[in-house]
Amino acid sequence: MTLPADYLERTYAGVLGKMIGVYLGRPFEQWSYERIAAELGDITYYVNERMGVPLIVTDDDLSGTFTFIRALSDYGCSRDITPQQIGQTWLNYIVENRSILWWGGMGNSTEHTAYLRLKAGIPAPDSGSARRNTRTVAEQIGSQIFIDSWAMVAPGDPELAASLAGHAASVSHDGEAIYAAQVMAAMEALAYVEGDLGTLIDSALTLIPPDCLIRRLIDDVRAWHAAYPDWRVAREKIAERYGYQRYGGNCHIVPNHALIHLSLLYGGDDFGRALMIANTAGWDTDCNSGNVGCLLGIRDGLAAIDRGADWRSPVADRLYVPSAAGDSAITDAASEACRLVEIGCALAGEAFVAPKGGSRFHFDLPGCVQGFAPTNDGGAAAFTLENVAGHSALGRRSLALRYRDLPPGGSLCAATPTFIPPDYDDRFGYGLDASPSLYPGQTVRARLSADATNAVALEVALFVDVYGAADRLERIESQAVLLRPGEEAALAWRVDETGGAPIARVGIRLKGGDAVSSGAVYLDMLTWDGEPEVVFQRPAAGGTLWKRAWVKATDPAEPVGEEAFRVVHNRGTGMWLIGGRGWADYCVSADITPHLAQAAGIAARVQGLARYYAFLLCEGGRLRLVKALDGEHILAESVFEWQPETAYALAISVSGARITCTLDGEPVLVVEDAERPLLNGGIALVCAEGRMATERVHLTKITPPPAECH
Repeated sequence: MTLPADYLERTYAGVLGKMIGVYLGRPFEQWSYERIAAELGDITYYVNERMGVPLIVTDDDLSGTFTFIRALSDYGCSRDITPQQIGQTWLNYIVENRSILWWGGMGNSTEHTAYLRLKAGIPAPDSGSARRNTRTVAEQIGSQIFIDSWAMVAPGDPELAASLAGHAASVSHDGEAIYAAQVMAAMEALAYVEGDLGTLIDSALTLIPPDCLIRRLIDDVRAWHAAYPDWRVAREKIAERYGYQRYGGNCHIVPNHALIHLSLLYGGDDFGRALMIANTAGWDTDCNSGNVGCLLGIRDGLAAIDRGADWRSPVADRLYVPSAAGDSAITDAASEACRLVEIGCALAGEAFVAPKGGSRFHFDLPGCVQGFAPTNDGGAAAFTLENVAGHSALGRRSLALRYRDLPPGGSLCAATPTFIPPDYDDRFGYGLDASPSLYPGQTVRARLSADATNAVALEVALFVDVYGAADRLERIESQAVLLRPGEEAALAWRVDETGGAPIARVGIRLKGGDAVSSGAVYLDMLTWDGEPEVVFQRPAAGGTLWKRAWVKATDPAEPVGEEAFRVVHNRGTGMWLIGGRGWADYCVSADITPHLAQAAGIAARVQGLARYYAFLLCEGGRLRLVKALDGEHILAESVFEWQPETAYALAISVSGARITCTLDGEPVLVVEDAERPLLNGGIALVCAEGRMATERVHLTKITPPPAECH
């Protein structure tokens, strides 16, 4: 397939449209039309403040959309990816009872039911089949709400989008739910190259059975649209023929799919009006408006979102995607768009050229701020951020940091979160399981320039805020650089050790010169690279977020105990995970004390719950190097009669395809993994059916030979 010239920007608009729709509809999800009309009226803008809830929350609609698509990159970006591989991706990234899904139980939550089938060894698509789970369970809405990403990797190719969507939906759904997902995906994929809604619908309908219920439903909604100018009349027709009273379960696909077409048909090319209809009409409001927003973002671009109400400023691109890939949980719309476009390019056989050399924060898309905001510690000076054209040595756009009446020596700071933000409220939305994305020992780099019309020179510096005593933010700052009017500066700063305190955010500080001044500094990019040099331990100042920095796929998740890290798991293999795909060659070591445990140890190059290398003390007096990848494989083992309640110094180093395991400083297992080696990933503490503990975990870059790591 030939990729559109504006593929990245249109995908960014689609991601934004999805996010805006979900955030808009989330506060009154599953309300009836009548209740919305009585208590809120027409939904023309965000109502979260009126309802006393946050705008940016974790939500299954978003987490599933941007997690399950990882199946493609994990399995070589094959157009022939199978339902079984996508099901394995569920098991790899979903943290049971904590992330992504509504954990409503067997036969009550469709996705939870499918997850339990997968966990029991029942592969997809049987895991989601109506034969196994009943038709009612199999035809709920989840297939559709997770589907947008599969369309955005197939721009202009509705057949591929429908095929991918069918495989992805079949992990948890069946029947009409799959057809609805395929229609949505095909329409969104075609929307990259076709603007006429009728053509989008007609083309999508050729990809599902002509006698299916979804086809009849769409025909009815189109007929009602032609007959009745008022969308409310058509909504009444939908409620009468396709409402919840006819299609049961907790949230059936049929009524909600009808509302998507209602919103698109009556909304036309008006982004705000279409979202108003999707949300005012009731039922699964965040799901429906998320799908509508995504399609219109793809089809009509950023201009449609920017027309009318200010949908983007309150969102500021911020997005939470909690999963076992904890370092990717705190993310943004531009980053997720780049991930999707990279996959789409691979499927099309084209190279992906990442903005500004792959910088994490590149600001190279119109209006994007990637979560950056003033930190509200700048005193009386006015301070605003704005994405602008130009002022970039590496791309087309930059982030303008505009200030007014900055006093001599006064400071202004702008930052973006790298971990759970201080204002995140656990009472709303789904849980936010996350790891930091930035660690001590990594090097932060940034490019800035001062506006030529600035009156005075400023000092600029990088900083990180860490969670210190009582989880209050404490600042660590780089050496400042003087930035004169019209000058550019390239900053590089190796982040210092934090004593175990996790890094909450990273940012730029501006310090006023020798007179009151107004002007602008332009942030071209900000990024970091390299493996960390860090000790994970209980900070001397205490707090709680240092431990929350580990994604805990264990049961129970927070056991009591005196040790800094006490890992307990009842059945199967449990893990505490931290870090991610940006780490390649390193050594992880810890003094592990196994108690009652089938196996206990540490893991490297962890890419989720089912993709890693683990060095384990195993029952029966064995040392094992285990590789988890589409099943568990023993790469090497030896005899060692370890004892419970005894500490053992374990280390696993990874360099290229070579894995070296040391016990008490001596190499014991060394393997060259020549078959599908895992070449990057984070680390984990691993415990199978029992309890283990450690006080600290060391992570170091590999510079000496791996066997010397200890």
